[in-house]
Amino acid sequence: MHLPSQLAVLIYLGFVAWLFVRDIREKPNVTAALWLPYIWIFISATRFVTQWLAVFGLNVGGTSVEEGSPIDALIFFGLIASGVYVLHQRRVSLSEFIRNNQWVTIYLAYCLLAIVWSDYPLVAFKRWTKLFGQPIMVLILLTEPNPMESLIVLLKRSAYVWVPVSILFIKYFPELGRGYSDWTGQAEYHGIAMGKNALGFDCMILGFFFFWYLLTVWQREKSVARRNELILCLGFLVMNGWLVHMSQSSTSLVCMLVAMGMVLFLGLRFVNVRLIGFYLVAVVLVCVLAEALFGVHEYVINALGKDSTLTGRTDIWNALLKTPINPVLGTGFESFWLGERVQRLNALFPGGELRLNEAHNGYLETYLNLGYVGLAITLGLIIATYAKARQALIHDFNFGRFRLAYLVAIIIYNWTEAAFRTHSFPFFVFFVAAIDYPKPQFAVAGEPHETSRPESRMEPVCV
Repeated sequence: MHLPSQLAVLIYLGFVAWLFVRDIREKPNVTAALWLPYIWIFISATRFVTQWLAVFGLNVGGTSVEEGSPIDALIFFGLIASGVYVLHQRRVSLSEFIRNNQWVTIYLAYCLLAIVWSDYPLVAFKRWTKLFGQPIMVLILLTEPNPMESLIVLLKRSAYVWVPVSILFIKYFPELGRGYSDWTGQAEYHGIAMGKNALGFDCMILGFFFFWYLLTVWQREKSVARRNELILCLGFLVMNGWLVHMSQSSTSLVCMLVAMGMVLFLGLRFVNVRLIGFYLVAVVLVCVLAEALFGVHEYVINALGKDSTLTGRTDIWNALLKTPINPVLGTGFESFWLGERVQRLNALFPGGELRLNEAHNGYLETYLNLGYVGLAITLGLIIATYAKARQALIHDFNFGRFRLAYLVAIIIYNWTEAAFRTHSFPFFVFFVAAIDYPKPQFAVAGEPHETSRPESRMEPVCV
């Protein structure tokens, strides 16, 4: 059934409005400051403000990649400044942050230092400012009265807009929700985002979230509220699944399924969360052995409908590895894809018409910008995040398995996509998993809210 576009817009807007009214009636235990990270990730996961203005015929974007858009820069600066003000009002301590997040601090500090040897230091500094905004927004989330509930509300509210509007754009406004691949020339679907891979990682995160939230809600006592939340989760899982299928983003699909499998596995009664390191090592060894004996990656690639070059990614990697840079320090923070270097790389590929702006591998991307030193620091950050997630499994099981499952997914995701980048939505969720901050005093006042979860026992509820 294909409705007239005007009627479809009214129906979709009514559906979104109903979701938000329902959300408000539930009276979640969150503050108005949560709208700051909401706006932040909305821009990161969909389109910049100038790109949204262009949808309505107002073309006020930047003149070049290096210069960017003053309007977008002002929006990001306003969000960051507002975030700093909120954290100041909440008396967030910088020393406390550093003490609890040493590797995050080292990573941010090294990225700031890497501006020094960039050929475009002003551009690099602007981009670092956006990176600096990520932990600020995460700290707003973590210093809410109930951080777990705030995370749930933030991602639910995001899905209320992203998922229905993406379906609306794809089905009724193809000029907004569809496009053509620069690499293959084939039609692709990107919904509310600016590319099929961007839609893919939005769906990866939301699909994983709603599956995790479904299992969390399942543990509650039976009630009308529980039933309604389960229906909500199932509905968004179905819609999100359709979008994953339309995006044809194989990496996002695989990572979403891995994260779901990890969440499910951690909830099994026989799983001892203290042995999670042993389980992960065992899985890695099995995968290595299967690859050595049977070459399983070829079967996986074929099953996903991809060729041996991963849609040209291996060609890009080979060209990038031959590009002369300082291997120890890299080209400077977020500086590789600037200037004449990009033109020379684009000229190596068919027609010279591609618009490369990432390595399609987060580890290679890190090496190009930050060198071996940056790679080592990123590895330290990943290991530190794993240690925090493992500890959280024991003391805060539901949030712990969210953190660990997402960490595993993002490690795999960065093999064919670059997610360790400034203001990207996957990097925001990574910081949610990576950052710890003591719960503020006002968070423990009063009665616990309905969606708050008690600290888990050593043997979690089977789900």
